[in-house]
Amino acid sequence: MRWIPRFVPALLVLSLPLSAAAQGNSEEAAVRRALEHYLQGHATGDGSHHRLAFYPQANLYFVQNGALSTLTSEEYAARSRGKPATDEAQRKRRIASIDITGTAAMAKIELDYPTVRFVDYMSLLKVNGEWRIIAKIFHRESKAGG
Repeated sequence: MRWIPRFVPALLVLSLPLSAAAQGNSEEAAVRRALEHYLQGHATGDGSHHRLAFYPQANLYFVQNGALSTLTSEEYAARSRGKPATDEAQRKRRIASIDITGTAAMAKIELDYPTVRFVDYMSLLKVNGEWRIIAKIFHRESKAGG
């Protein structure tokens, strides 16, 4: 019976990483929900998905004609056409990576379309228990024939 008191603390120590991992998985799932709204906005052409993905104060930054350009998240959502693109069946999108530290996260998203490829880098924050995109930067690369 002397081994029980020594055994119990070892079990407690071993269970700590599991609970931290479970919490990490739950945070990753919450970050993914925000990113999935972003992807659904592209797939459906429905700007309401983009409004759920981004904080209203969010901005998008990109290079256009060699100069820095910006859009607000509302300007971006308003560009949605309300229906899927005609080549939607050929478009591929994926969340390539997610990195979370506390209430901040970074994600890389790849959008592979027939004539263009985008790589998006998303900065997300968790405010009042909700993860949303606060900033997006991206690179656009035309494909041959596009």
